[in-house]
Amino acid sequence: MTITTRSLFAGVAIAALALTGCAADGAATDDEVITTEGGDTAEAVVDNATVAALTGEAIEAGSLSRPSLAAKIDNHPSARPQVGLDEADIVFEELVEGGLTRYLAVWHSTLPAEIGPVRSVRPMDPEIVSPFGGVFAYSGGQVRFIQMMQEAPVYNAIHGQPDTADTFYRTSAKVAPHNVLVMAPELIDQHLDLPAPAQQFSYAPSIEESTAVVAGSAVTSMNPRFSGFSSPSWDWDGTQGTFLRFQTNGAADSASSGVQIFATNVVVLQVGIDVVEDIPTTRLVNQGTGWVATGGSIVEINWFKASAESPIVLTTASGDEVLLGVGNTWVQLIPNDSSDVDAGVLTIN
Repeated sequence: MTITTRSLFAGVAIAALALTGCAADGAATDDEVITTEGGDTAEAVVDNATVAALTGEAIEAGSLSRPSLAAKIDNHPSARPQVGLDEADIVFEELVEGGLTRYLAVWHSTLPAEIGPVRSVRPMDPEIVSPFGGVFAYSGGQVRFIQMMQEAPVYNAIHGQPDTADTFYRTSAKVAPHNVLVMAPELIDQHLDLPAPAQQFSYAPSIEESTAVVAGSAVTSMNPRFSGFSSPSWDWDGTQGTFLRFQTNGAADSASSGVQIFATNVVVLQVGIDVVEDIPTTRLVNQGTGWVATGGSIVEINWFKASAESPIVLTTASGDEVLLGVGNTWVQLIPNDSSDVDAGVLTIN
């Protein structure tokens, strides 16, 4: 799949800016950032889709022609509650240093007034965000990781750079480095020449026709263990018709709006994670097994990703495409048993 976008960067120079990372003990470390210059501008793209690309919901033709906004969202305790996370269409949770996790969240159907806190990029992020195109917001990172990210078919919006001076800021409500927020509508308004995202998953006409409900087993709770420090859980709420998220310590995981984090679909993928120079690095251009939970049921699945620009393909054991429920999706990337870190476990009740 080819995503047409602008020529993002004409020149690259290293700036002496200290931005945010996450050390093994959860303390902040200094990341370097690359200063970039804008490039050519593409013509506006018209999108006449009648289904929301990232949720499967029916929409008025052309009403979601804007590009998607992805961001690297902090999950350190000092970053909670996160801003706008409850309104994301798709959220990937990935293992980082010290057994902690961070999110790569994607907004398209709804743009909150603000999102964040944003943090630094990691080496697996280009493989996650490339299929969406659009804009990717983050706070910086090691030079080698930023260079990888700048090769991806997205617009890199980096805190501290001239092009984000009017759309990123530090809030006084949280302590640095867990306090960089992004004004989402203003940022996207600067990049409306970028195309809308392609559809990433397949959706059933109704929850009752989703693959998990048709072919799976009933589930009341799930506990995807990333590490000894990160073991969130999801409980099925039949009244709301979604899975509700709880933190590792069992507390309700809520956004700054006060809304508890929820998901129509919880996709758990077993992935290979290599540790490269002390950085856990998810290998997502690969294949493996996993689970999909929708509508209070869960089913085992296979997954495959052909290239960084390709979406993740989900299939049943018999090779049929997996149909999700219409709504938002959380993707949990837990380490498999061939990883350089301890294998993750999904406990199902």
